[in-house]
Amino acid sequence: MKSAVYTKAGQVGLAEIDRPQIVAADDAIIKIVRTCVCGSDIWSYRNPEMEEGHRNSGHEAIGIVEEVGEQVTTVKPGDFVIAPFTHGCGQCDACRAGFDGSCDNHSGNNWSEGVQAEYIRFHFANWALVKILGQPSDYSEGMLKSLLTLADVMPTGYHAARVANVQKGDKVVVIGDGAVGQCAVIASKMRGASQIVLMSRHEDHQKMALESGATAVVAERGEKGIDKVREILGGGADAALECVGTEAAVEQALGVLHNGGRMGFVGVPHYNNRSLGSTFAQNILVAGGVASVTTYDKQVLLKAVLDGDINPGRVFTTSYKLEDINQAYKDMDERKSIKSMIVLD
Repeated sequence: MKSAVYTKAGQVGLAEIDRPQIVAADDAIIKIVRTCVCGSDIWSYRNPEMEEGHRNSGHEAIGIVEEVGEQVTTVKPGDFVIAPFTHGCGQCDACRAGFDGSCDNHSGNNWSEGVQAEYIRFHFANWALVKILGQPSDYSEGMLKSLLTLADVMPTGYHAARVANVQKGDKVVVIGDGAVGQCAVIASKMRGASQIVLMSRHEDHQKMALESGATAVVAERGEKGIDKVREILGGGADAALECVGTEAAVEQALGVLHNGGRMGFVGVPHYNNRSLGSTFAQNILVAGGVASVTTYDKQVLLKAVLDGDINPGRVFTTSYKLEDINQAYKDMDERKSIKSMIVLD
């Protein structure tokens, strides 16, 4: 079968590899129908030390179950499923508390990779996979796009809003205008925010966010950006959702909050020197981490998508075949695409 691999820094290609097999009793083999490129994949794509042939870091997919291990009872061959990037057990303290992205029982192997391929082995499948009624052919392309976001970016945006405890009437600021930031806007609106300010410098991203529920856009950064946000909101924000993963984004998030505000961070951190002590005088509540994908899909998001209440699939602004995987990465890296979808037959 074909699978994407990193061929060198700034380049992805395809390799012929063995089709995956059932290894553990709770495995499932899934034939991929749609996958995509994540903003976090671009960090690997740019890595100057990337070795030729390294497995792709892709981790989002929807597909058809081909085979299951003997312990898998929740799905069967032929089922249409969301394959989350997380693999929680559903039974540990973390999962029961709604944090299956940080499952206590799957520490170190709770996340997917290698999903930009024709088939995948999905480990810990019994609880984590999310079944979709019917077959892909029953859904429009737009709906398939939205279903694909439920493997990562929509639950991740929702996670930012949830851990920041966005409530009805809150003033919210979203830092980051990529797919996760766009979904954080949608999530904030779902949870009843009265004002949602997106910090963005890109006109197409701004337009999308305004269509999804943002009430204002701020292009400035640093102190100018903070001042502009406070002017729009008439003071500091109740909640700031950090969807980038850089220290500068964290600075923006902390800067726009009023004392006693709440920050939810879901950007994969590319910093290691941000101290909690810096928030002491502000009484800021800080929470964040890996999204609870299966929990949110089963409890909230799948129904919201199927009912047409939300349309997160709009983040996929370009589509490609697996053979064009390098162009899919390149267009995201050059900001020609908000998020690239890969279509498999």
